[in-house]
Amino acid sequence: MITLTLGTTPYPFGRALQWMHQLLEQEIITEPVFVQHGSTDIALLQAHERVSAAALLTAPELNEKISQSRLVISHAGQGSTRKLAAQNKSFVILPRLAKYEEHVDDHQLRFAEGVEQLGVTVCRNFDTLKKAVVSPPEPLNRELFSGPKLGDFLAQKYAPERVRKPVHPPVRSTLAQRYGG
Repeated sequence: MITLTLGTTPYPFGRALQWMHQLLEQEIITEPVFVQHGSTDIALLQAHERVSAAALLTAPELNEKISQSRLVISHAGQGSTRKLAAQNKSFVILPRLAKYEEHVDDHQLRFAEGVEQLGVTVCRNFDTLKKAVVSPPEPLNRELFSGPKLGDFLAQKYAPERVRKPVHPPVRSTLAQRYGG
């Protein structure tokens, strides 16, 4: 089985589904495919009998799908990439791109370029994805980073007791003083 996980952002990732459709149509993929699609419309893949899908899964449900897969194709989210690298699974990442309105900016592309240097396979085009489906990369079976997860880092950095009070008075007070309100 192949699992395609697109994450939970509100931006559709139609390019990933178009590539999967092509792989299924060309019979490059002849095995079951599970798609976690988030907000992406999966109408293009619904005609394929080998495809099953869900918008969202719990973490245990997604872990089960991943454990059953010979290859995981994932959006280039930091959490997903970090998790897949540590799970001893063959995976590739597809960065969402701003020019296709798949995200607000190209942070996934910049992240993908960084982890590519650590051995993660990045699929920037259809041919790279096709090659990975035919011959999946070896699992990394290691943590990519030794530091804290981004969410944990931000929670610690911006904990209420560490957040500084504003230096400037609130705008409303300043305007009221200035204009006698």
